Amino acid sequence: MPQINWYPGHMARSRRLLEEQLRAVDAVIELCDARAPRATRNPDLVRLTRGKARILVLNKADLADDNETARWLEHFRGQNASALRFNSNGGKTRDIQARIVEATRPARERYERRGVKKTLRCMVIGIPNVGKSTFINRLYGGSIVQTADRPGVTRANRWVKLGDYLEVLDTPGMLPPRLDDQGEAQLLAYLGSIRDQIMDGEELAGGLMQLLMQLKPEAVRARFKLPEDAGHEPWQLLEAACRGRGWLLSGGRFDTERAAALILDEFRAGKLGKITIEPFDR
Repeated sequence: MPQINWYPGHMARSRRLLEEQLRAVDAVIELCDARAPRATRNPDLVRLTRGKARILVLNKADLADDNETARWLEHFRGQNASALRFNSNGGKTRDIQARIVEATRPARERYERRGVKKTLRCMVIGIPNVGKSTFINRLYGGSIVQTADRPGVTRANRWVKLGDYLEVLDTPGMLPPRLDDQGEAQLLAYLGSIRDQIMDGEELAGGLMQLLMQLKPEAVRARFKLPEDAGHEPWQLLEAACRGRGWLLSGGRFDTERAAALILDEFRAGKLGKITIEPFDR
């Protein structure tokens, strides 16, 4: 697969704005994707927000393997991180709210000592498509910010008031300027955190099929009706899926373009079950 890199101009502008806004922030809520918790953290953002109280949210936990999520949480908590799992599409917000109260306690006590009634401010950060806007909507209890299942929808910072004394800042998803670890970059591409249009969809879907066959072969065979002798190469798996699901063109030719789009969509939507593509010990 060719070198993967995606750093459009709006990300550089967003980084500068984020740096300016940090001075007004009491705590940071960092979201990563529970299916690839290490790969979906931006080390540049972690460095930039160092020194702020932090909550690490493994979002989309309903799509990840529960045992793997537990192992990742244990790992992050071992690094003294306030980490928890969450499902922005249907999870209860009680634990998140309790963590926000705890993370902002020092700032709140500082303001109280000064006799100041000040709105506490949290910044929500993360790479594209980890669910930041959906997460904020969940905390808000309605649709206050625009969401979509693709990267790059949020292009500007926006404050959202969640109560009399709490505001959260929705920020655009930001990747590092360079993706040095291409193994992790592929995971980001599989999850939709990198724009599909800059890559070869068939190559991407074939690579995903190959990885999923290593992790959850039974689920892949069942979903795409693969025979036992489907092969191991990405192109073989893609063609076997075309045959199994009937993705064919006139003359019986394989419709690999359609197959690639549907394979990626079905994986991202959790149609293959709960799968972590970055196991803790991998």
